[in-house]
Amino acid sequence: MKKIAIALSTVFLTNLGACRESPKQDVKAKEEDVDYKITFGKVAKTAVFRNDSLSIWGASLVKGDDNRYHMLYARWPKKIGWEWVTYSEIAHAVAPTPFGPFKHKSVVLPDRGKEYWDGSCTHNPTVHKFNGKYYLYYMGNTGDKKIVSEPGKPELNWEHRNKQRIGVAIADSPEGPWLRMDEPVLDVGNKETDHDALMTSNPSVCQMPDGKILMVYKAVGKQFNLPAGGPVVHMVAIGDSPTGPFKKYPDPVFTFEGERFPAEDPYIWYQDGRYRAIVKRMKHVNGERLFSLVHYDSKDGIHWDKATFFNISERKITWEDGREQQFVHLERPQVFVEDGRPVALLCAADTLNTAGARESFNIQIPLHIEKIIGK
Repeated sequence: MKKIAIALSTVFLTNLGACRESPKQDVKAKEEDVDYKITFGKVAKTAVFRNDSLSIWGASLVKGDDNRYHMLYARWPKKIGWEWVTYSEIAHAVAPTPFGPFKHKSVVLPDRGKEYWDGSCTHNPTVHKFNGKYYLYYMGNTGDKKIVSEPGKPELNWEHRNKQRIGVAIADSPEGPWLRMDEPVLDVGNKETDHDALMTSNPSVCQMPDGKILMVYKAVGKQFNLPAGGPVVHMVAIGDSPTGPFKKYPDPVFTFEGERFPAEDPYIWYQDGRYRAIVKRMKHVNGERLFSLVHYDSKDGIHWDKATFFNISERKITWEDGREQQFVHLERPQVFVEDGRPVALLCAADTLNTAGARESFNIQIPLHIEKIIGK
């Protein structure tokens, strides 16, 4: 097979289904065999968004009609510990470029009372513009708001963890206001045996060529003992519109035989005739749990395979001054696409301080993709 490599910085990619207006339904996907080789560029110091008093985690980016770059991100008070599942809220920041510097503007999905399904916590945002409106997908939950973490010893409040559901809020501008729904856009399964019988979370979405919405989401079942349940898998659902209803498909994706929690945090998009995904991979080697970012692709969005160039990063980046750094975590990947090409990968990153507590922030990494066309 003959392969032709083309740097995407010089090629306008067609059939784009993420982070822009919806693709025209009469445009057919290319019949090419196109592989992507994904690497990172050097990161500027201004491409880090952090706060001394707040833990900052996953963020998603969209360009507004004002030509500014709008980041929707998760945050919670650092002083209470690693309490994302109980106290996270989604906030809004803006910048003149995709690489910052970003300035906080407002909280867009705050605590609104435990009587709501998403009243106590909003987390893991992913924002998109479809058909002239902005859609903010996220995880929400409710519960007792009990703090269970200690510095260096993160724990989960299981009531909040197991009430996680997927929601969507709608706005005419990334500035808001955001209209929240009375019910989740994707709830748990109806049967005790369903893969998502316990909880749904971490949505990733893109618009398909026919205008429908593809969603890949994290699901936890009840096969294993509660409160943790499990296994933790990823499932596929397709909606007729950005707000559903969504039809769920039965088979988990991104699986590895013998592993109960093999992956997390996919980001999906559609380009050059295939659905693409950057995914956090988790595996055990000699009793140690290792994390990395890997690459999958799919022709239909339902069945996913390891991409030809599977491995992307072992949590490492290179700063502009040439210094390399490996983070404790580098996850929640969110691809930002502008003018037809992926230009940035937003990730949640962290290091450990002297007390063993996690110092977390968002980082915007230049994304280099080499397009390999097989003939």
